[in-house]
Amino acid sequence: MELQGSVTFLQDGDLPRRSLGSISGLHYGSFVNSLSSLTPKVDERPAVSRRQAHIAVVVLCYVNLLNYMERYTIAGVLLNVQAFFDIHDSTAGLLQTVFILSFLVTAPLFGYLGDRYNRVHIMALGLSVWLVTATGSSFVAKSHFWLLVVLRGLVGIGEASYSTIAPTIIGDLFTGGQRTVMIAAFYIFIPVGSGLGYITGSSIARLTGDWHWSLRITPIFGLIGLILLVLFCPNPSRGAAENNQHGVNKQSSYLEDIKYLLKNKSFIWSSLGVTAMAFLTGALAFWMPTFLFRAQVSQGLQAPCTDGSCDNIHSLIFGAITVLSGILGVCFGTGLARWLRDKVPNADPLICAGGMLGSVPCLFISIFIATASIPATYVFVFIAEVLLSLNWSLLADMLLYVVVPTRRATAEALQITVCHLLGDAGSPYLLGTILLCKVLHPSPLWRSTMHSPNNAGPLQICIEFSC
Repeated sequence: MELQGSVTFLQDGDLPRRSLGSISGLHYGSFVNSLSSLTPKVDERPAVSRRQAHIAVVVLCYVNLLNYMERYTIAGVLLNVQAFFDIHDSTAGLLQTVFILSFLVTAPLFGYLGDRYNRVHIMALGLSVWLVTATGSSFVAKSHFWLLVVLRGLVGIGEASYSTIAPTIIGDLFTGGQRTVMIAAFYIFIPVGSGLGYITGSSIARLTGDWHWSLRITPIFGLIGLILLVLFCPNPSRGAAENNQHGVNKQSSYLEDIKYLLKNKSFIWSSLGVTAMAFLTGALAFWMPTFLFRAQVSQGLQAPCTDGSCDNIHSLIFGAITVLSGILGVCFGTGLARWLRDKVPNADPLICAGGMLGSVPCLFISIFIATASIPATYVFVFIAEVLLSLNWSLLADMLLYVVVPTRRATAEALQITVCHLLGDAGSPYLLGTILLCKVLHPSPLWRSTMHSPNNAGPLQICIEFSC
């Protein structure tokens, strides 16, 4: 698959323009497909000192961890939130949908700014908005649920600034194999942070007896992350690491950037793959702990949640599974890619596709055995999450080596917008609405079994307790 577009390098004067699409023998997924293969092999030093670059990655990883912890903390206490505000599944799913919608709407703006202005300043401003709104959402009164929805939307704006720009800084600090490892380290905190969000949310709610405190912990650590970001994160020139500390000075309009990306076939196809994955993981992450809780209720092993103090043990277990499976999946995917890239054409996309396809039967099995065995359900969920986690670092690395440095933030933003708009923006709400509709309009078969929860099927587990 060809790389589209061209890039101009400035190093001791203008070098001739070279087209990525004109180079023969480059395989999508190979290290030679990286922009670094087009630069002189004089000295592949990072744009800043090695020590500064590694400190910057540590800070970015820390903030990324908090980013995803905050995003899924509310899913860890979802039963408590539903009981406190007395809301149905479709309304509860709206919390995540509004968050993602604001995230994707503002991502293009941050992508535009990230390719043109100081990226550290932009991220610091976004994180400040995130800290204020995330803290404020924990003080919403019972009668003001829609205020919580609005604040969740504002939290998405803050997170969009970071998620769009941070990977591009890593891309300008490292090249080749080092960049793959650093990107893997950064993206491993997506599943780890998500899992810790469940764990933190359920644990704090259990310890304090008040789920509101679950939403206040992450902003406290986020303030530390904001300070570290301002003090220790550099803003390297675009393409500096790949061009021996000489940045790429290619000026273009936003419309030209979009046209370039729409012609980049590798970018388009990988973005569609990310979208499919986002649709699945968005619904899975938001509803799985609640689904497992209701499965136990259907078996008579757990009492239904009728007030604001629900047993969140499944959020804790699911969080631990997400952390462990994420670490294993990202590490295995990265190691497998580095081993295969010089042996198998298109290694990266093949690994991603294999992981997604392999997760499908595991997820189906986990749904249909939930009525019989919760431990077996956890096993198949774990396997599915390991396979899905093969994708995280590889998808990010692919974007960095198929897009020129001056357009990477825009590419990140466009990919985020598409994958959230068509992916996890609607899937939590859609699933909640489907479950609610099944309650309001049960089938004849369901009417005959709805008073026998021990004989309920996997969908009936969700249906019976979704209101």
